[in-house]
Amino acid sequence: MVSGMKKGKEEARRCGVLIHPTSFPSPFGIGDLGIEARQTLHALSAAGVTLWQILPLGPTGYGDSPYAARSTFAGNELLIDLRSLDRLCGDKGLGKTYRDPENRCKGRVDYSEVYRYKMPLLKEAAGLFIENPCSKDDYRAFCAENAWWLDDYALYQALVNHFGDSRWFMWDDDIKNRKKTAISKWTKTLSHEIGVYKVLQYFFFSQWNELHRFANGLGIKVIGDIPIYVAGDSVDAWTNRSLFKIDRNGQQTAMAGCPPDAFTELGQLWGNPVYDWPEHAKDDYAWWRKRMEMTLSLVDIVRIDHFRGFESYWEVPAGAENAKNGKWVQGPGMDLLKHFKGMDIIGEDLGFLTPAVAEMKKKSGFPGMKIMQFSFDLSKGYFDSKNAYLPHNYERKCVAYTGTHDNETTRGWFQNLPEEYKDIVRRYLQCPDEEVVWQMIRALMASPADTVVIPMQDILGLDNSARMNMPAVVGSSNWSWRYDPDLLQFWMLSRFGEFVKLYGRTEN
Repeated sequence: MVSGMKKGKEEARRCGVLIHPTSFPSPFGIGDLGIEARQTLHALSAAGVTLWQILPLGPTGYGDSPYAARSTFAGNELLIDLRSLDRLCGDKGLGKTYRDPENRCKGRVDYSEVYRYKMPLLKEAAGLFIENPCSKDDYRAFCAENAWWLDDYALYQALVNHFGDSRWFMWDDDIKNRKKTAISKWTKTLSHEIGVYKVLQYFFFSQWNELHRFANGLGIKVIGDIPIYVAGDSVDAWTNRSLFKIDRNGQQTAMAGCPPDAFTELGQLWGNPVYDWPEHAKDDYAWWRKRMEMTLSLVDIVRIDHFRGFESYWEVPAGAENAKNGKWVQGPGMDLLKHFKGMDIIGEDLGFLTPAVAEMKKKSGFPGMKIMQFSFDLSKGYFDSKNAYLPHNYERKCVAYTGTHDNETTRGWFQNLPEEYKDIVRRYLQCPDEEVVWQMIRALMASPADTVVIPMQDILGLDNSARMNMPAVVGSSNWSWRYDPDLLQFWMLSRFGEFVKLYGRTEN
Protein backbone atom coordinates (compact mmCIF):
# COMPACT_ATOMS: atom_id res chain seq x y z
CA MET A 1 0.00 0.00 0.00
CA VAL A 2 1.00 3.63 -0.46
CA SER A 3 2.93 5.07 2.47
CA GLY A 4 1.43 7.92 4.45
CA MET A 5 2.83 11.30 5.33
CA LYS A 6 5.76 11.57 7.67
CA LYS A 7 5.36 13.13 11.08
CA GLY A 8 6.32 16.75 11.20
CA LYS A 9 5.93 17.20 7.45
CA GLU A 10 3.35 19.93 7.97
CA GLU A 11 6.05 22.09 9.54
CA ALA A 12 7.95 22.49 6.26
CA ARG A 13 7.52 25.59 4.10
CA ARG A 14 7.75 24.70 0.43
CA CYS A 15 7.34 26.26 -2.99
CA GLY A 16 6.79 24.82 -6.42
CA VAL A 17 6.12 25.56 -10.05
CA LEU A 18 3.15 24.42 -12.15
CA ILE A 19 4.10 23.30 -15.66
CA HIS A 20 2.71 20.28 -17.51
CA PRO A 21 5.11 18.14 -19.61
CA THR A 22 3.32 19.18 -22.82
CA SER A 23 4.50 22.75 -22.07
CA PHE A 24 8.21 21.98 -22.27
CA PRO A 25 10.03 22.98 -25.45
CA SER A 26 11.02 20.07 -27.69
CA PRO A 27 11.72 19.56 -31.39
CA PHE A 28 8.66 17.34 -31.96
CA GLY A 29 6.00 20.03 -31.56
CA ILE A 30 4.95 18.96 -28.06
CA GLY A 31 6.78 18.85 -24.75
CA ASP A 32 8.01 15.43 -23.74
CA LEU A 33 9.92 13.54 -21.04
CA GLY A 34 13.34 14.22 -22.52
CA ILE A 35 16.30 16.55 -22.08
CA GLU A 36 14.32 19.82 -22.03
CA ALA A 37 12.29 18.57 -19.05
CA ARG A 38 15.51 17.81 -17.18
CA GLN A 39 17.02 21.16 -18.08
CA THR A 40 13.94 22.98 -16.81
CA LEU A 41 13.83 21.01 -13.56
CA HIS A 42 17.53 21.60 -13.01
CA ALA A 43 17.05 25.37 -13.44
CA LEU A 44 14.08 25.40 -11.06
CA SER A 45 16.00 23.35 -8.50
CA ALA A 46 18.83 25.89 -8.57
CA ALA A 47 16.24 28.55 -7.61
CA GLY A 48 15.17 26.53 -4.58
CA VAL A 49 12.02 24.96 -6.04
CA THR A 50 11.14 21.70 -4.28
CA LEU A 51 7.76 20.92 -5.88
CA TRP A 52 6.79 20.35 -9.52
CA GLN A 53 3.06 20.29 -10.20
CA ILE A 54 1.69 18.67 -13.35
CA LEU A 55 -1.73 17.98 -14.84
CA PRO A 56 -3.07 14.43 -15.38
CA LEU A 57 -0.71 12.27 -17.49
CA GLY A 58 -3.34 10.23 -19.34
CA PRO A 59 -3.73 9.92 -23.13
CA THR A 60 -5.91 12.79 -24.31
CA GLY A 61 -8.78 12.45 -26.74
CA TYR A 62 -11.39 14.87 -28.08
CA GLY A 63 -10.57 18.42 -27.02
CA ASP A 64 -7.01 17.45 -25.99
CA SER A 65 -7.87 17.87 -22.33
CA PRO A 66 -5.83 15.89 -19.79
CA TYR A 67 -8.98 15.98 -17.66
CA ALA A 68 -10.85 13.93 -20.29
CA ALA A 69 -8.30 11.20 -20.95
CA ARG A 70 -9.04 7.93 -22.72
CA SER A 71 -7.70 6.06 -19.69
CA THR A 72 -7.29 6.89 -16.04
CA PHE A 73 -4.37 4.45 -15.74
CA ALA A 74 -2.46 4.74 -19.05
CA GLY A 75 0.11 7.38 -19.97
CA ASN A 76 -0.01 9.83 -22.87
CA GLU A 77 2.04 8.27 -25.68
CA LEU A 78 2.70 11.69 -27.24
CA LEU A 79 4.87 12.56 -24.20
CA ILE A 80 7.38 9.82 -25.06
CA ASP A 81 10.81 11.20 -25.95
CA LEU A 82 11.75 9.57 -29.25
CA ARG A 83 15.37 10.70 -28.96
CA SER A 84 16.14 8.52 -25.95
CA LEU A 85 14.48 5.31 -27.13
CA ASP A 86 17.88 3.86 -28.01
CA ARG A 87 18.23 2.87 -24.36
CA LEU A 88 15.05 0.79 -24.60
CA CYS A 89 15.16 -0.34 -28.22
CA GLY A 90 18.87 -0.54 -28.91
CA ASP A 91 20.47 1.51 -31.65
CA LYS A 92 19.72 -1.01 -34.38
CA GLY A 93 17.07 0.17 -36.80
CA LEU A 94 16.10 3.44 -35.14
CA GLY A 95 17.80 5.50 -37.80
CA LYS A 96 18.41 9.21 -38.13
CA THR A 97 14.70 10.12 -38.08
CA TYR A 98 14.46 9.96 -34.31
CA ARG A 99 17.55 12.06 -33.70
CA ASP A 100 16.96 14.67 -36.40
CA PRO A 101 13.33 15.75 -35.98
CA GLU A 102 11.58 18.66 -37.65
CA ASN A 103 12.85 21.00 -34.96
CA ARG A 104 9.55 22.54 -33.85
CA CYS A 105 10.87 23.72 -30.50
CA LYS A 106 8.61 26.73 -30.01
CA GLY A 107 4.99 27.70 -30.41
CA ARG A 108 1.76 26.18 -29.21
CA VAL A 109 1.01 22.49 -29.56
CA ASP A 110 -0.97 21.63 -32.68
CA TYR A 111 -2.30 18.29 -31.45
CA SER A 112 -3.65 17.06 -34.79
CA GLU A 113 -0.34 17.87 -36.49
CA VAL A 114 1.70 16.33 -33.67
CA TYR A 115 -0.39 13.16 -33.83
CA ARG A 116 -0.03 13.00 -37.62
CA TYR A 117 3.73 13.45 -37.43
CA LYS A 118 4.80 11.81 -34.18
CA MET A 119 2.49 8.82 -33.75
CA PRO A 120 3.77 6.98 -36.85
CA LEU A 121 7.32 7.39 -35.54
CA LEU A 122 6.28 6.07 -32.13
CA LYS A 123 4.55 3.08 -33.69
CA GLU A 124 7.57 2.42 -35.89
CA ALA A 125 9.80 2.39 -32.80
CA ALA A 126 7.35 0.06 -31.03
CA GLY A 127 7.38 -2.25 -34.04
CA LEU A 128 11.17 -2.39 -34.00
CA PHE A 129 11.05 -3.22 -30.29
CA ILE A 130 8.60 -6.06 -30.92
CA GLU A 131 10.92 -7.50 -33.57
CA ASN A 132 14.04 -7.20 -31.43
CA PRO A 133 13.21 -6.45 -27.78
CA CYS A 134 16.43 -5.49 -26.01
CA SER A 135 14.64 -5.26 -22.65
CA LYS A 136 12.57 -8.40 -23.07
CA ASP A 137 12.43 -9.42 -19.41
CA ASP A 138 11.60 -5.89 -18.22
CA TYR A 139 8.87 -5.60 -20.83
CA ARG A 140 7.32 -8.93 -19.93
CA ALA A 141 7.35 -7.99 -16.26
CA PHE A 142 5.70 -4.64 -17.06
CA CYS A 143 2.93 -6.35 -19.05
CA ALA A 144 2.32 -8.93 -16.31
CA GLU A 145 2.23 -6.37 -13.48
CA ASN A 146 -0.12 -4.05 -15.36
CA ALA A 147 -2.30 -6.56 -17.19
CA TRP A 148 -5.31 -5.53 -15.05
CA TRP A 149 -5.57 -2.25 -17.00
CA LEU A 150 -3.08 -2.61 -19.88
CA ASP A 151 -4.86 -5.44 -21.74
CA ASP A 152 -8.15 -3.53 -21.91
CA TYR A 153 -6.45 -0.24 -22.79
CA ALA A 154 -4.39 -1.68 -25.66
CA LEU A 155 -7.45 -3.45 -27.08
CA TYR A 156 -9.53 -0.29 -26.71
CA GLN A 157 -7.01 1.88 -28.58
CA ALA A 158 -6.70 -0.73 -31.32
CA LEU A 159 -10.49 -0.74 -31.66
CA VAL A 160 -10.60 3.06 -31.74
CA ASN A 161 -8.22 3.00 -34.69
CA HIS A 162 -10.10 0.16 -36.39
CA PHE A 163 -13.52 1.83 -36.14
CA GLY A 164 -12.14 5.35 -36.52
CA ASP A 165 -14.18 6.36 -33.47
CA SER A 166 -13.42 6.53 -29.75
CA ARG A 167 -17.13 6.49 -28.91
CA TRP A 168 -17.29 2.84 -27.90
CA PHE A 169 -21.07 3.07 -27.51
CA MET A 170 -21.25 3.49 -31.33
CA TRP A 171 -19.34 0.28 -32.07
CA ASP A 172 -20.90 -3.03 -33.12
CA ASP A 173 -23.13 -4.38 -30.36
CA ASP A 174 -21.03 -7.46 -29.58
CA ILE A 175 -17.83 -5.55 -28.87
CA LYS A 176 -19.64 -2.53 -27.44
CA ASN A 177 -21.12 -4.84 -24.84
CA ARG A 178 -17.83 -6.73 -24.37
CA LYS A 179 -19.14 -10.18 -25.31
CA LYS A 180 -16.47 -12.81 -24.58
CA THR A 181 -16.54 -14.07 -28.15
CA ALA A 182 -16.07 -10.51 -29.45
CA ILE A 183 -13.21 -9.80 -27.06
CA SER A 184 -11.49 -13.00 -28.17
CA LYS A 185 -12.09 -12.28 -31.86
CA TRP A 186 -10.84 -8.69 -31.82
CA THR A 187 -7.88 -9.49 -29.59
CA LYS A 188 -6.73 -11.99 -32.22
CA THR A 189 -7.58 -9.80 -35.21
CA LEU A 190 -5.85 -6.69 -33.84
CA SER A 191 -2.99 -8.48 -32.08
CA HIS A 192 -0.20 -6.46 -33.72
CA GLU A 193 -1.80 -3.09 -32.95
CA ILE A 194 -2.50 -4.25 -29.39
CA GLY A 195 1.16 -5.19 -29.01
CA VAL A 196 2.22 -1.77 -30.31
CA TYR A 197 0.16 0.04 -27.66
CA LYS A 198 1.51 -2.19 -24.91
CA VAL A 199 5.06 -1.35 -25.99
CA LEU A 200 4.24 2.37 -26.13
CA GLN A 201 2.95 2.19 -22.57
CA TYR A 202 6.18 0.43 -21.58
CA PHE A 203 8.14 3.27 -23.22
CA PHE A 204 6.04 5.90 -21.42
CA PHE A 205 6.27 4.44 -17.94
CA SER A 206 9.98 3.66 -18.29
CA GLN A 207 10.69 7.28 -19.25
CA TRP A 208 8.31 8.79 -16.71
CA ASN A 209 9.77 6.76 -13.84
CA GLU A 210 13.25 7.82 -14.91
CA LEU A 211 12.23 11.51 -15.01
CA HIS A 212 10.50 11.17 -11.65
CA ARG A 213 13.67 9.76 -10.12
CA PHE A 214 15.65 12.59 -11.71
CA ALA A 215 13.34 15.17 -10.11
CA ASN A 216 13.56 13.45 -6.73
CA GLY A 217 17.36 13.43 -7.06
CA LEU A 218 17.23 17.22 -7.35
CA GLY A 219 15.15 17.39 -4.17
CA ILE A 220 11.94 18.03 -6.12
CA LYS A 221 8.72 16.16 -5.36
CA VAL A 222 6.05 15.79 -8.02
CA ILE A 223 2.44 16.86 -7.44
CA GLY A 224 0.19 14.81 -9.70
CA ASP A 225 -3.50 15.24 -10.44
CA ILE A 226 -6.59 13.01 -10.40
CA PRO A 227 -9.65 14.31 -12.27
CA ILE A 228 -12.75 13.44 -10.32
CA TYR A 229 -14.49 12.23 -13.50
CA VAL A 230 -13.51 10.12 -16.50
CA ALA A 231 -14.36 10.78 -20.14
CA GLY A 232 -17.45 9.18 -21.65
CA ASP A 233 -15.37 7.87 -24.54
CA SER A 234 -12.77 6.26 -22.30
CA VAL A 235 -11.73 2.68 -21.72
CA ASP A 236 -12.77 3.21 -18.08
CA ALA A 237 -16.39 3.82 -19.06
CA TRP A 238 -16.33 0.94 -21.56
CA THR A 239 -14.94 -1.64 -19.13
CA ASN A 240 -16.64 -0.46 -15.91
CA ARG A 241 -20.08 0.53 -17.14
CA SER A 242 -21.78 -0.54 -13.92
CA LEU A 243 -19.82 2.04 -11.93
CA PHE A 244 -21.40 4.91 -13.87
CA LYS A 245 -24.90 6.10 -14.69
CA ILE A 246 -24.81 4.47 -18.11
CA ASP A 247 -27.65 2.31 -19.46
CA ARG A 248 -27.47 -1.12 -21.13
CA ASN A 249 -27.09 0.52 -24.55
CA GLY A 250 -24.01 2.42 -23.44
CA GLN A 251 -25.80 5.77 -23.21
CA GLN A 252 -25.29 8.12 -20.27
CA THR A 253 -28.40 8.78 -18.22
CA ALA A 254 -26.84 11.79 -16.50
CA MET A 255 -23.92 14.15 -17.01
CA ALA A 256 -21.51 16.07 -14.79
CA GLY A 257 -21.30 19.83 -14.62
CA CYS A 258 -21.38 22.94 -12.45
CA PRO A 259 -24.40 25.11 -11.58
CA PRO A 260 -24.81 28.66 -12.87
CA ASP A 261 -22.82 31.30 -11.03
CA ALA A 262 -21.67 34.90 -11.42
CA PHE A 263 -19.35 33.89 -14.25
CA THR A 264 -21.49 31.40 -16.19
CA GLU A 265 -25.20 32.13 -16.47
CA LEU A 266 -25.99 28.66 -17.81
CA GLY A 267 -23.49 26.79 -15.67
CA GLN A 268 -20.79 24.49 -17.03
CA LEU A 269 -21.82 21.34 -18.87
CA TRP A 270 -18.82 19.03 -18.64
CA GLY A 271 -20.60 16.04 -20.16
CA ASN A 272 -18.69 13.34 -18.24
CA PRO A 273 -20.61 10.32 -16.97
CA VAL A 274 -21.36 10.58 -13.26
CA TYR A 275 -20.71 7.78 -10.80
CA ASP A 276 -23.21 5.28 -9.46
CA TRP A 277 -21.82 5.62 -5.94
CA PRO A 278 -23.93 2.83 -4.34
CA GLU A 279 -22.38 0.46 -6.89
CA HIS A 280 -18.87 1.61 -5.88
CA ALA A 281 -19.72 1.03 -2.23
CA LYS A 282 -20.49 -2.64 -2.86
CA ASP A 283 -16.78 -3.49 -3.11
CA ASP A 284 -15.67 -0.72 -0.77
CA TYR A 285 -14.62 1.59 -3.62
CA ALA A 286 -12.03 -0.83 -5.03
CA TRP A 287 -11.76 1.01 -8.37
CA TRP A 288 -11.11 4.34 -6.68
CA ARG A 289 -8.62 2.82 -4.24
CA LYS A 290 -6.72 1.28 -7.14
CA ARG A 291 -6.79 4.59 -8.97
CA MET A 292 -5.25 6.44 -6.04
CA GLU A 293 -2.66 3.73 -5.46
CA MET A 294 -1.62 3.82 -9.12
CA THR A 295 -1.30 7.61 -9.14
CA LEU A 296 0.76 7.69 -5.95
CA SER A 297 3.10 5.12 -7.47
CA LEU A 298 3.91 7.69 -10.18
CA VAL A 299 4.04 10.92 -8.17
CA ASP A 300 4.74 12.00 -4.60
CA ILE A 301 1.65 14.11 -3.87
CA VAL A 302 -1.82 14.02 -5.44
CA ARG A 303 -4.20 16.90 -6.08
CA ILE A 304 -7.81 15.68 -6.34
CA ASP A 305 -9.69 17.81 -8.84
CA HIS A 306 -13.19 19.07 -7.88
CA PHE A 307 -12.81 17.70 -4.37
CA ARG A 308 -16.14 19.17 -3.26
CA GLY A 309 -17.87 16.69 -5.63
CA PHE A 310 -17.28 13.91 -3.11
CA GLU A 311 -19.70 15.62 -0.73
CA SER A 312 -22.30 16.45 -3.39
CA TYR A 313 -22.10 17.00 -7.13
CA TRP A 314 -24.12 18.79 -9.80
CA GLU A 315 -25.94 16.23 -11.96
CA VAL A 316 -27.48 17.25 -15.28
CA PRO A 317 -30.05 15.14 -17.18
CA ALA A 318 -28.78 13.39 -20.29
CA GLY A 319 -29.38 15.39 -23.45
CA ALA A 320 -29.50 18.77 -21.70
CA GLU A 321 -28.11 21.69 -23.71
CA ASN A 322 -26.65 23.39 -20.65
CA ALA A 323 -26.17 22.82 -16.93
CA LYS A 324 -28.88 25.20 -15.73
CA ASN A 325 -31.48 22.56 -14.85
CA GLY A 326 -29.26 20.17 -12.92
CA LYS A 327 -29.53 19.17 -9.28
CA TRP A 328 -27.25 18.48 -6.32
CA VAL A 329 -26.79 14.77 -5.61
CA GLN A 330 -25.15 13.31 -2.52
CA GLY A 331 -21.62 11.93 -2.98
CA PRO A 332 -19.78 9.28 -0.94
CA GLY A 333 -18.03 11.72 1.40
CA MET A 334 -15.84 10.18 4.07
CA ASP A 335 -17.08 6.70 3.27
CA LEU A 336 -14.65 6.85 0.35
CA LEU A 337 -12.15 9.42 1.62
CA LYS A 338 -11.43 7.46 4.80
CA HIS A 339 -9.36 5.12 2.60
CA PHE A 340 -7.04 8.02 1.73
CA LYS A 341 -6.45 9.48 5.19
CA GLY A 342 -2.77 9.99 5.91
CA MET A 343 -1.81 10.06 2.22
CA ASP A 344 -0.15 13.15 0.77
CA ILE A 345 -3.22 14.66 -0.92
CA ILE A 346 -4.41 18.16 -1.82
CA GLY A 347 -8.17 18.72 -2.07
CA GLU A 348 -9.18 21.22 -4.77
CA ASP A 349 -11.89 22.90 -2.70
CA LEU A 350 -12.72 25.77 -5.05
CA GLY A 351 -16.13 26.76 -6.35
CA PHE A 352 -19.47 26.64 -4.53
CA LEU A 353 -18.69 25.51 -0.98
CA THR A 354 -21.08 24.66 1.83
CA PRO A 355 -20.63 23.92 5.53
CA ALA A 356 -20.95 20.22 4.65
CA VAL A 357 -18.03 20.49 2.21
CA ALA A 358 -15.96 22.34 4.82
CA GLU A 359 -16.73 19.60 7.36
CA MET A 360 -15.72 16.87 4.90
CA LYS A 361 -12.46 18.67 4.17
CA LYS A 362 -11.76 19.02 7.89
CA LYS A 363 -12.40 15.33 8.54
CA SER A 364 -10.20 14.27 5.62
CA GLY A 365 -7.26 16.27 6.94
CA PHE A 366 -6.27 17.29 3.40
CA PRO A 367 -5.03 20.84 2.76
CA GLY A 368 -7.18 22.93 0.42
CA MET A 369 -6.28 25.54 -2.18
CA LYS A 370 -6.14 29.35 -2.13
CA ILE A 371 -6.14 31.37 -5.37
CA MET A 372 -4.90 34.93 -4.91
CA GLN A 373 -6.65 36.13 -8.06
CA PHE A 374 -9.93 35.51 -6.21
CA SER A 375 -8.98 37.96 -3.45
CA PHE A 376 -9.92 41.31 -4.94
CA ASP A 377 -13.69 41.18 -5.11
CA LEU A 378 -15.69 44.42 -4.85
CA SER A 379 -19.09 42.80 -5.40
CA LYS A 380 -20.08 43.75 -1.86
CA GLY A 381 -19.44 47.37 -2.72
CA TYR A 382 -16.25 47.54 -0.69
CA PHE A 383 -12.90 45.81 -0.31
CA ASP A 384 -13.24 42.91 2.14
CA SER A 385 -9.99 42.61 4.09
CA LYS A 386 -11.29 39.33 5.55
CA ASN A 387 -11.51 37.65 2.14
CA ALA A 388 -10.25 34.08 2.63
CA TYR A 389 -8.13 34.28 -0.52
CA LEU A 390 -6.05 37.23 0.69
CA PRO A 391 -2.60 35.99 1.75
CA HIS A 392 -2.71 37.51 5.24
CA ASN A 393 -5.80 35.37 5.99
CA TYR A 394 -4.36 31.99 4.95
CA GLU A 395 -4.23 29.16 7.43
CA ARG A 396 -0.90 27.37 7.58
CA LYS A 397 -2.14 24.10 6.10
CA CYS A 398 -3.06 25.12 2.56
CA VAL A 399 -1.61 25.34 -0.94
CA ALA A 400 -1.55 28.89 -2.30
CA TYR A 401 -1.46 29.86 -5.98
CA THR A 402 -1.48 33.11 -7.93
CA GLY A 403 -3.72 31.19 -10.36
CA THR A 404 -4.01 27.69 -11.80
CA HIS A 405 -4.22 26.16 -15.27
CA ASP A 406 -7.90 27.17 -15.36
CA ASN A 407 -7.27 30.85 -14.62
CA GLU A 408 -5.94 33.73 -16.62
CA THR A 409 -2.23 34.35 -16.27
CA THR A 410 -1.67 36.87 -13.48
CA ARG A 411 -0.53 39.56 -15.92
CA GLY A 412 -3.54 38.91 -18.13
CA TRP A 413 -5.85 38.92 -15.12
CA PHE A 414 -4.56 42.29 -13.92
CA GLN A 415 -4.71 43.83 -17.40
CA ASN A 416 -8.40 42.86 -17.68
CA LEU A 417 -9.48 44.21 -14.28
CA PRO A 418 -11.66 47.32 -14.08
CA GLU A 419 -9.70 50.35 -12.89
CA GLU A 420 -11.28 50.37 -9.41
CA TYR A 421 -10.14 46.77 -8.91
CA LYS A 422 -6.66 47.58 -10.17
CA ASP A 423 -6.43 50.36 -7.62
CA ILE A 424 -7.20 47.94 -4.77
CA VAL A 425 -4.56 45.51 -6.06
CA ARG A 426 -1.92 48.26 -6.25
CA ARG A 427 -2.78 49.48 -2.75
CA TYR A 428 -2.70 45.99 -1.25
CA LEU A 429 0.63 45.15 -2.87
CA GLN A 430 2.04 48.69 -2.60
CA CYS A 431 3.45 48.65 -6.12
CA PRO A 432 2.98 50.05 -9.63
CA ASP A 433 1.35 48.07 -12.44
CA GLU A 434 4.59 46.63 -13.81
CA GLU A 435 5.41 45.03 -10.44
CA VAL A 436 2.03 43.44 -9.72
CA VAL A 437 2.93 39.90 -10.83
CA TRP A 438 6.15 39.73 -8.82
CA GLN A 439 4.58 41.33 -5.77
CA MET A 440 1.75 38.79 -5.85
CA ILE A 441 4.37 36.05 -5.92
CA ARG A 442 6.18 37.71 -3.03
CA ALA A 443 2.94 38.07 -1.03
CA LEU A 444 2.25 34.35 -1.37
CA MET A 445 5.83 33.46 -0.43
CA ALA A 446 5.53 35.61 2.71
CA SER A 447 2.10 34.23 3.64
CA PRO A 448 1.47 31.64 6.40
CA ALA A 449 0.65 29.00 3.74
CA ASP A 450 3.06 26.09 4.11
CA THR A 451 2.96 25.41 0.36
CA VAL A 452 3.03 27.88 -2.55
CA VAL A 453 2.84 26.91 -6.24
CA ILE A 454 3.37 29.42 -9.05
CA PRO A 455 2.48 28.74 -12.71
CA MET A 456 5.47 28.98 -15.04
CA GLN A 457 3.64 31.68 -17.03
CA ASP A 458 3.75 34.00 -14.01
CA ILE A 459 7.48 33.56 -13.46
CA LEU A 460 7.88 34.52 -17.12
CA GLY A 461 5.46 37.45 -16.68
CA LEU A 462 3.30 36.44 -19.65
CA ASP A 463 -0.14 37.76 -20.57
CA ASN A 464 -3.21 35.75 -21.57
CA SER A 465 -1.63 34.71 -24.86
CA ALA A 466 0.04 32.10 -22.63
CA ARG A 467 -3.16 30.93 -20.92
CA MET A 468 -3.38 27.14 -20.55
CA ASN A 469 -7.14 26.61 -20.39
CA MET A 470 -10.41 28.48 -20.59
CA PRO A 471 -13.01 26.33 -18.77
CA ALA A 472 -16.22 25.35 -20.57
CA VAL A 473 -14.66 26.22 -23.95
CA VAL A 474 -13.74 23.27 -26.17
CA GLY A 475 -11.05 23.70 -28.77
CA SER A 476 -9.49 27.12 -29.36
CA SER A 477 -5.95 26.97 -27.98
CA ASN A 478 -6.70 25.13 -24.76
CA TRP A 479 -4.00 22.88 -23.31
CA SER A 480 -1.49 23.88 -25.99
CA TRP A 481 0.78 26.46 -24.33
CA ARG A 482 4.54 25.78 -24.42
CA TYR A 483 7.18 27.99 -22.90
CA ASP A 484 9.90 29.58 -24.99
CA PRO A 485 13.22 28.86 -23.21
CA ASP A 486 14.62 32.11 -24.59
CA LEU A 487 12.15 33.99 -22.37
CA LEU A 488 13.36 32.37 -19.14
CA GLN A 489 15.97 34.92 -18.07
CA PHE A 490 18.53 34.42 -15.32
CA TRP A 491 17.16 37.37 -13.31
CA MET A 492 13.71 35.72 -13.11
CA LEU A 493 14.99 32.58 -11.45
CA SER A 494 17.39 34.65 -9.34
CA ARG A 495 14.56 36.83 -8.04
CA PHE A 496 12.33 33.82 -7.45
CA GLY A 497 15.17 32.12 -5.59
CA GLU A 498 15.65 35.20 -3.44
CA PHE A 499 12.01 35.01 -2.35
CA VAL A 500 12.48 31.31 -1.55
CA LYS A 501 15.37 32.13 0.80
CA LEU A 502 13.87 35.28 2.33
CA TYR A 503 10.65 33.53 3.33
CA GLY A 504 12.14 30.21 4.45
CA ARG A 505 10.81 27.95 1.71
CA THR A 506 14.02 26.02 1.23
CA GLU A 507 12.99 22.77 2.96
CA ASN A 508 11.36 19.85 1.13
